Amino acid sequence: MDHPPIRVEPGEPGRLIVRLPYTPERLAKIKTVPGRRWHGPEKYWSVPDDPGALARLSTVFAGDRLELPGSSPDPVAGSALDKVRAAVRARRFSPHTETAYVGWTRRFLDSAAGPVESLGEADVARFLSALTESHVSASTQNQAFNALLFAFEHGLGRKLERIEGVVRAKRTERLPVVLSKEEVRAVLGRMRGAPRLMATLLYGSGLRLMECCRLRVKDLDWGMHQLVVRSGKGGKDRYTTLPSGLYEPLRTHLDEVRRQHREDLEKGLGHVELPGALVRKYPNADKEWGWQWVFPATSHYTDAETGLQRRHHLHESVLQRAFREARISAGIIKPAGCHALRHSFATHLMEDGYDIRTIQELLGHYVAGSVMCRVVVAV
Repeated sequence: MDHPPIRVEPGEPGRLIVRLPYTPERLAKIKTVPGRRWHGPEKYWSVPDDPGALARLSTVFAGDRLELPGSSPDPVAGSALDKVRAAVRARRFSPHTETAYVGWTRRFLDSAAGPVESLGEADVARFLSALTESHVSASTQNQAFNALLFAFEHGLGRKLERIEGVVRAKRTERLPVVLSKEEVRAVLGRMRGAPRLMATLLYGSGLRLMECCRLRVKDLDWGMHQLVVRSGKGGKDRYTTLPSGLYEPLRTHLDEVRRQHREDLEKGLGHVELPGALVRKYPNADKEWGWQWVFPATSHYTDAETGLQRRHHLHESVLQRAFREARISAGIIKPAGCHALRHSFATHLMEDGYDIRTIQELLGHYVAGSVMCRVVVAV
């Protein structure tokens, strides 16, 4: 039996995405790869992107069809994917958006019958309707739809016209999961180290998960009791609170981070990724203390473009895993993830009498509305 190929593509900095169509043999092989990580929601594996990564994967999966970055059995399809990826990066969309848009485009092209040049509105309608039959959520179908609109315009070079006959997934209204103050204390009390600090910031400052992961040292304003969220959702900056109860543990944590950074500099390392083209404008800024991550990763990765060894921020899965283990240990059966801390931040501020506009600004919601529950549901 001819199994679908294993696809390898660039992922987040320092990682390669491995899309592994399931067989028991392939699963056993991927479990031998050092540094592997399963990304459950996206349903793919990732492995460290080091100089020997591709050769190691080729050896591990000898006998399987392996499509490496830049390769494609269909040159036109491969070119379309490259154009979509380039268009996403040119617009400075997030890495998660790039992964989603390229991934949906690839799935569409793989499922379509006929050459790429002949694909159009009817093919998109069939693909989206098939998603509904596989019981995906409305948000997943909408993401696929937006990805294909973008891909046709910027990857295949033509805009889609009116798409008819799509069976749409029904959107369901879900209430957010909110933890009580006692439950928050119980969970945080069972966490340790950097994950505990990060979770406390999610709750004390109302941060989103990736906003916390991407905090830099210069974003902490001790004197004004606030921190700056750079390029949050929608590319917006905002100020939010920096809880005074975190000053001592944060400073102790940063002392250790600074010691680690000094050791990196002594070894000729100490680089971090900078936004946009700042690294060209300020060539040495990527080694300055202010630009370092508040929560750095424990290891380095090699940047594919520059060849520099950099330190990435701590991966979000570290916090997610620690939070889940603490919640289970605390005996809390609510299906709460890290984002529930942000819901709880908003809810508890309202319970303490803060006005709706203040809470919206702290959360980064610049919308009108006077119904108090609205901000909680929209978090």
